[in-house]
Amino acid sequence: MSVGSVSHVEAARRRTFAIISHPDAGKTTLTEKFLLYAGAVAEAGAVRARGNQRRARSDWMTMEQERGISITSTVLQFTYRDHVVNLLDTPGHRDFSEDTYRVLQAADAAIMVLDVARGVEAQTLKLFEVCRARALPVLTFLNKYDRPGREPLELLDEIAEKIGLTPTPVTWPVGIAGDFRGVVDRRSGELVRFARTAHGARAAEEERVPPGRAAEEEGAAWTRATEELALLDAVGAGLDRETFLAGETSPLFVGSALTNFGVRHLLDAVIDLAPAPAERVDAAGAARALEAPFSGFVFKIQANMNPAHRDHIAFVRVCSGRFERGMTLTHGPSGRPFSTKYAASLFGAERDTIDVAYPGDVVGLVNASELRIGDTLFDGEAVVFPPIPTFAPELFATARPLDTRRHKQFRRGLDQLEREGVVQVLTDPDGDPTPILAAVGQMQFEVFAHRLAREFGAEVELAPTAHVLARRTDEATAGELRRSGSRVRVVARRDRSLLALFESPYTIGRLERDHPEWCLEPLPAETQAS
Repeated sequence: MSVGSVSHVEAARRRTFAIISHPDAGKTTLTEKFLLYAGAVAEAGAVRARGNQRRARSDWMTMEQERGISITSTVLQFTYRDHVVNLLDTPGHRDFSEDTYRVLQAADAAIMVLDVARGVEAQTLKLFEVCRARALPVLTFLNKYDRPGREPLELLDEIAEKIGLTPTPVTWPVGIAGDFRGVVDRRSGELVRFARTAHGARAAEEERVPPGRAAEEEGAAWTRATEELALLDAVGAGLDRETFLAGETSPLFVGSALTNFGVRHLLDAVIDLAPAPAERVDAAGAARALEAPFSGFVFKIQANMNPAHRDHIAFVRVCSGRFERGMTLTHGPSGRPFSTKYAASLFGAERDTIDVAYPGDVVGLVNASELRIGDTLFDGEAVVFPPIPTFAPELFATARPLDTRRHKQFRRGLDQLEREGVVQVLTDPDGDPTPILAAVGQMQFEVFAHRLAREFGAEVELAPTAHVLARRTDEATAGELRRSGSRVRVVARRDRSLLALFESPYTIGRLERDHPEWCLEPLPAETQAS
């Protein structure tokens, strides 16, 4: 069998998907339960690897464990039903939506986790809208149904209204939220009951009950569920894989990640419904065939995953061909040869040497300091994939080291954390050396300060500026702005493009009205990264 044929066959065995949610919806719990059901853990949280048991946390960063929130995205690769699953766990907080968006560029599908008590929340609506805009296939999981919550029919209406996806339930709850009796599997019509295990540490046993017996044993709860299903049938809310793959409908499952109820149904749906890797369209609009020589792009960079080694890893999504450790690739932006001697498969903060990988896989390239987010690597014929977008900044702050003797550590950390996309770093082209940090949310500044102190030994003082809006500008307009007397700050990005920072929307409006010839381009919600 040729290398190209092998790549195609192996790609068909891959499933690469992201999990997205608002904070506290249970995303991290669901991630660990997927590992449990796949056999990657013997009990929830304990990883089988290197002959012993160790803790498996998708939230591996110290600050994540201290605060109990997801701050950075994580890759976990495991096998299930003879398939290789690349699970991309993402931060839930809106302040880290930019990191999640980068991860979505590497995913072929997504699972949207909703808390039945809270539904679709505004702070992370942007992430769901991104999936919709990219026509990314989305599976929906209504989580925490073992606790009091909202009516499922109401949640279906909210998903359709706010996100623009038509939910098509595959499983449906029997009993109200907080009195969870099980689910109806619409494919068979059976009731599926789940048995609790101590602390949810082991897979929940399932009992399949035929409809006649379920009606006798569950009474009014079963009657209500069947009436709701009849309503769904009447409006045509049935599973349709074609519209799911087109990003128009969302197969919906109900359960509780904490108790493992419904977790297997969802994981099976990833294998049965989610798409395998397909041809990736390049920047010119041409599709790169799976059988073509190797190509991939960097969608994430992370430093200090192993503090003992002080290293950093570039996460590369394989788009075509066969990756072999040690092969020499071409670095797209520079055109220079790039060695892949130090390549790893990823499991949270843990990694193992990887020898081969195929489309859909994520390869970690260790200490690849010349790589940046969005870079393309390829073998043979050149290919450039579309740049990875970044969100327009909404908050700004100056940054100074508290101890001037730690200036070198400060600059090293500043450069590394910008490369990771933790913050955007802006500089004054007129000579003020104090960097300005730009972010989507306040917590990005907190992560920046925490990591700079913990990982680089440089405590930092952050001082918020009065700026609230940014506009793209050019050299000619920058000169006019400096002479205008307006309280406008002109700064440069790493690629030397210029931004004008404003303290008030009124100032922008006045300048645009008085000087329509000036270049003051609005930054879209997603503007191209350098």
